Amino acid sequence: MAEQGVLLDQDQFCCSICLDLLKEPVTINCGHSYCSNCIEDCWDKDDPKGVYNCPQCRQTFSPRPALMKNSLLAMVVGNMKKIGLQPTPPAMCFAGPGDVECDFCNGRKQKALKSCLVCLASYCETHLQPHYNIAPLMKHKLIKATTQLQDNICSHHDKLLEIFCRTDQQCICYLCTMDEHKGHDTVSITAEKMEKQKQIGLSQQKVKQRVQEREKELKEVQKAVESLSRSAQAAVEESERIFTEFIDSVERRRTEMKELIIAQEYTAVSQAEGLMERLEQEIAELKMRGVELEKLAHTEDHIHFLEVATLRDHPSVIAKGTRYSGVGFPKPLKLSTVSYQSLASPSVFTDLPTIAVHPLPYFEDVSEAVSNLREKLEGILKREWCRISTRVNLVDVLHPPEPKTRADFLQYSCRLTLDPHTLYRQLFLSELNRKVKLKRKGYSYPSRPDRFTQLCQVLCREGLSGRCYWEVEWSGWKIYAGVSYKDISRSGPVDDCQFGHNDKSWSLECCSNGYFFRHNNVKTEVARPQSSRVGVYLDHQAGTLSFYSVSDKMTLLHRVQTKFTQPLYPGFWLHCFKTTAELCELE
Repeated sequence: MAEQGVLLDQDQFCCSICLDLLKEPVTINCGHSYCSNCIEDCWDKDDPKGVYNCPQCRQTFSPRPALMKNSLLAMVVGNMKKIGLQPTPPAMCFAGPGDVECDFCNGRKQKALKSCLVCLASYCETHLQPHYNIAPLMKHKLIKATTQLQDNICSHHDKLLEIFCRTDQQCICYLCTMDEHKGHDTVSITAEKMEKQKQIGLSQQKVKQRVQEREKELKEVQKAVESLSRSAQAAVEESERIFTEFIDSVERRRTEMKELIIAQEYTAVSQAEGLMERLEQEIAELKMRGVELEKLAHTEDHIHFLEVATLRDHPSVIAKGTRYSGVGFPKPLKLSTVSYQSLASPSVFTDLPTIAVHPLPYFEDVSEAVSNLREKLEGILKREWCRISTRVNLVDVLHPPEPKTRADFLQYSCRLTLDPHTLYRQLFLSELNRKVKLKRKGYSYPSRPDRFTQLCQVLCREGLSGRCYWEVEWSGWKIYAGVSYKDISRSGPVDDCQFGHNDKSWSLECCSNGYFFRHNNVKTEVARPQSSRVGVYLDHQAGTLSFYSVSDKMTLLHRVQTKFTQPLYPGFWLHCFKTTAELCELE
């Protein structure tokens, strides 16, 4: 209260014009005091007719009154400045836009600090003092200053709302309990507030506990994300290293192949060039011999012709360097020894060896072998890539629980289409390849490796590896609705092809007398309510495959818990003519 007294004293010594401590205080006829300059400036701007008024009480004066210096105020203000006291900031004294005004202030209204629910009035710091000092007023209920005091008053009886009707969940006055709220469950507003606060406290505890749980989950998710990022980065780096080594290996093989081909080319060409050189030499010799023989054939010297011809038939004579005269006595040769040697060479009369030349192109088999290697590598990459991508798709940070309601399932709905390339010859598609029907008359579809040839089956185009949901509407006597790996057999023994009869497929047998689940040729009866619509939910990562009977509610028929190693392809097997199965449109 001492501080409030000081605050009051400071307010008394403020000029209501400049809102600061009085400077050269003067007092006018009505008793209010102002700074000398402030009141002079105010009156200088006043009505030119010679009528002047007090800025606080609005009392008028004419003529302009003389200003009287207030020595007491001047002394007090001087003392306040010496001890360092300052006036209350204007924003805390006078009401501004949006502030609650004091109902008891005259002239310029001060800002109200409290509102009284009994007096139904708002008070500034000055006029609030009686509620602190006078005993009867001290019992009044004070709240933060508000302009909506009327909201605390009963509109029917103009009485304070101090009772809460739990029956109608509204605040009432005591007179209301005798009228329209008579006999209702009522308590005081204070009691109801305490009860509500207790409930709010419990709610706050739950919220605080939930916040702590969520913060813990947040940290776990953040930790999982960080771990996932590190794992992903390590996988990328390791994959890059492996692929780089693989590419380097291929590059080395490519370089080795190039060098091998070039070396073989060099060897073969060198051999061919040596042979070509010998052949050219032999051709030259033969041409020279041909010229000599041509000359011999046209010689007119009979003796000379016979001598050469004799030497041609008996080349050993050349070695002696003589010739015979015809009577058994040798005579010196007259012909050139070179000519005789040329004509008498034994190779002239022997058959030349045959030279085998391979047909063109020479390296065609090599190119074909390399092409086969490429096809084999691409085939391996394609098969292994499917497994690798499946494992990548299985990586996940969050794993939500299995849906409960149909609306929960529909958020995982996927649009599927049946693949005509897998269609058995007696099956026919319609409704944009979303409905299949079995007919008596077959159709000659083009032969394909992925077409079923033994059973009335069809697969979807889409391979699923995440969380997916779809529904099947069926009619007729019996169908199998299931999923399988893509590499399920398309021909051969029935158990290798039919859905649910092998370890590559899972199916729900829907027939007129009930449901049966099949996998790896093991049949399990499912005793559940019958429905013409079946829902299938797949969580590939969790290894969960669930079948539901869909009617007014979702009824679980059977759930499989396993480990899927490849993407799964939905499919149908139809039994008996006029049987149909259709993939439903889900909204």
